[in-house]
Amino acid sequence: MKRNLLFSCLIIVCSSVQAIPISLEYQGFYQRLKQVNKGHYSQVELVFSVPNKEKCRIQSGNISTEKESFPLIITKEQRLFLPFDEKLKSDRALINLDIQGETKHCNIAMQVRAKQTKMEYTHGDIVEIQAEMNAMLSEMQGFPMRYFTTDIAGVSFLFEADSDVTVNIDGVVQSVSGKLRLSRAQILTLTNLKLSLKPKVISPWTNGD
Repeated sequence: MKRNLLFSCLIIVCSSVQAIPISLEYQGFYQRLKQVNKGHYSQVELVFSVPNKEKCRIQSGNISTEKESFPLIITKEQRLFLPFDEKLKSDRALINLDIQGETKHCNIAMQVRAKQTKMEYTHGDIVEIQAEMNAMLSEMQGFPMRYFTTDIAGVSFLFEADSDVTVNIDGVVQSVSGKLRLSRAQILTLTNLKLSLKPKVISPWTNGD
């Protein structure tokens, strides 16, 4: 299981190379979204995905009830955009995925991440993102999955694979490959962060990483 706050639960226990239809109860996702929505977070969000796309590829998907079916938005990174809809919960909706690959490698992952990324951040920007990540994770501690009960160690900036990035922190320039991590101590003292590339994902950095 990947760390960096990538929380996974097994969809189904079997192995196959054929496309397999899988159905998940919408209610479980609704409860997590409801908990997050209580916080009215402006900077961070909870993302659902099927991360191991090399061995578990989504062919198609939809949300269905006994009487209706709705399209499900799935990105090329296999992120699932799920609506927050009480009627879908009360109608006992199902999330249906058509999976290609070995389903023992298939899991639904949840990740806390920044809603938007950019190439320049002030001290206040990063402090706000870090604070909202801590608050969201704290809100979700009651769910029956593995969450970290202590504050995060800092913030991770993930770029495209194998990309070389120039990082300028208060005039001090360095190069990183693929990922930049800022500890809580670094965030406390920095004034300005400039990046030569826009991050793909900004997520919590945990003590376990």
